[in-house]
Amino acid sequence: MPDEKTAVLGDDRPAQETAFADLVLARGDDDRTGLCFEEDSWTWREVVTEARRRAGLVADLPGHAGLFLENGTEHLFWLLGCALAGVPVVELNPTRRGAELARDITHTDCSLLVTETSRAPMLEGLVDVPALTVDTPAYADRLATAPPAETSPVTPEAIFSLVFTSGTTSAPKAVICTQGRLGRIAVQQRDRRALTRDDAFYVVMPMFHSNALMAGIAPAVATGGRIVLRRRFSASGFLPDVRRHGVTFFNYVGKPLSYILATPEKPDDADNTLRIAFGNEAAEPDIAEFARRFGCTVIDSYGSSEGEIRLNRVPGTPSGSLGVAEPGTLVINPDTLEECPPAEFDEHGTLLNAEEAIGEIVDTLGAAKFEGYYNNPEATAKRVRNGWTWSGDLAYRDGDGYWYFAGRNDDWLRVDGENFAAAPVERLLARYEEFADVAVYAVPDPRVGDQVMAAVALTPNTTFAPSAFTEFLAAQPDLGTKWMPRYIRIVEELPRTPTNKVIKRTLRTEATETTDPLYENNNGTYEPRTP
Repeated sequence: MPDEKTAVLGDDRPAQETAFADLVLARGDDDRTGLCFEEDSWTWREVVTEARRRAGLVADLPGHAGLFLENGTEHLFWLLGCALAGVPVVELNPTRRGAELARDITHTDCSLLVTETSRAPMLEGLVDVPALTVDTPAYADRLATAPPAETSPVTPEAIFSLVFTSGTTSAPKAVICTQGRLGRIAVQQRDRRALTRDDAFYVVMPMFHSNALMAGIAPAVATGGRIVLRRRFSASGFLPDVRRHGVTFFNYVGKPLSYILATPEKPDDADNTLRIAFGNEAAEPDIAEFARRFGCTVIDSYGSSEGEIRLNRVPGTPSGSLGVAEPGTLVINPDTLEECPPAEFDEHGTLLNAEEAIGEIVDTLGAAKFEGYYNNPEATAKRVRNGWTWSGDLAYRDGDGYWYFAGRNDDWLRVDGENFAAAPVERLLARYEEFADVAVYAVPDPRVGDQVMAAVALTPNTTFAPSAFTEFLAAQPDLGTKWMPRYIRIVEELPRTPTNKVIKRTLRTEATETTDPLYENNNGTYEPRTP
């Protein structure tokens, strides 16, 4: 008989998968409220009708539809409409700019861009791809004459979306999510959390992020519950929204729990309808405090965007642990391809055998669940090796099988829930004439996940001028919104291997504990930090 930790997990893929489009169509005759946004609401029947109108606009599209939209009804209608039309959606990240954004569009074969007036200027002159701007009279006229499309069946194998993630290379990777995978996620979420049509799903995370789609929208579609959609997250607006709309389910990634907890506490905070907060990367003290203060269950888990690896907290999970893994997920030494031994601790909880116990999180059974990176066979082959899928994340396990996160490889950064690679930031900083050599890496931060730190060697006979560097950053059109370094460390030279590769592990370990000149970004101004 399986023990408690194993019984709640396992490979739960169905023998036959359901296309997400079929779940959307199942809502077509449902006259219960399916969507609330600002002061308006729509029944599910109306939502599906609007989705079918957009499906008609892309029925003959030769490529993919790139969505460059804020949270809103148009974003939702286009997501569902493309699902019905069988047209892959590319969720374009608005934190990217210039050449980086252009590369994302061309790499994923977008033949139509759907945007709005606030974002349209960022696309001007970037690529030769037609665009629809959804908040213009011309679009309204076109939509008014577009009847709801009669859609054809969509297979589970068809691509539903391409969602960008970052890796160890200089360019982001577009993770393939098929209709079948999203349908499976929707049904699994429904069944695991005992969600029903009476649940109200609070969707406030950015919709270009997979969390909004997979953790919020998909289970709402599967259950026929209400989507309570907000243009952007507001900590002060959270509890009023929960009470106004009867929200029962809230999905998050990163810091939202922390932001909400920072609002003044009131004696009746737990007097609300919220049952479940589900997400990842929340700080452990915030998980417990949020559950206490708002009288709900918080389920915080580790999961890969690629879909094969999941770690869940279960009853009895120790403080600081990610929980337990599914069978076949192991900590592997990438050099020996052997499983790492359990961690050993002293009486103070200090890890004694880090060099042996820490390895990469690897799923030895989940390669079939990974659907690949679009137009990137090299990255796909790098993730799937020896018949296993390699996460790129590091961890160790204790003697009871509980997992602990040990960091990411040197070229991953994750700030405020956003993944990106170090190489594009390094290339941008290298444009600054006073920098002769640049290394960008992540330093841990309990609030935002990572902070961006750059170690730089200056060109001869120069000094670091904070004001000039700030002006340089402001003038870069492709500076991602999360890329600005929090810390600048001035070094004589970067530590390198005999083959001239920068040893970022040393820099990450030292972080801000250095006697080198160190500057910290405080509200846009770099100021010297005392060693």
